[in-house]
Amino acid sequence: KVNKAVITVPAYFNDAQRQATKDAGQIAGLEVSRIINEPTAAALAYGLDKKQEEKIVVFDLGGGTF
Repeated sequence: KVNKAVITVPAYFNDAQRQATKDAGQIAGLEVSRIINEPTAAALAYGLDKKQEEKIVVFDLGGGTF
């Protein structure tokens, strides 16, 4: 059973939209640990299996960010 979650939202979400997303997670029975931007999640996921230090650039080209 899933009890805790980190939820990703589009980078352009404002505070009210982020809070509504967090509230929805709580209504679904989840303890929402954090709300993070989707580009941040992509960068974190990319580095999970990396053994050496490197520099990367993450571009979010979706949804209306630009």
